[in-house]
Amino acid sequence: MESEGAYNLSNLILDMLLATVLFWIALKTLITPDLFHAVVLFMIFGLLMALTWVRLDAPDIALAEAAIGAGLTGALLLDTIGYLRRNH
Repeated sequence: MESEGAYNLSNLILDMLLATVLFWIALKTLITPDLFHAVVLFMIFGLLMALTWVRLDAPDIALAEAAIGAGLTGALLLDTIGYLRRNH
């Protein structure tokens, strides 16, 4: 019974840490003036959101978040930054 309580406490600590880091990265993404830095933070945010979905026992949503949110959208945004820097 004691190990179950320790397991729940460690899960709570991990979840609180994950929520705090997600909030910090979201805020940092919004206030950074450098576009490249913002896109990299956005991609990290997407990967951490995928981890959050795994913690919530939703692996299908986690896979979609990782593939679309961090992968595809991040690649498109990085390509857009490259296009903007080339033309300006």
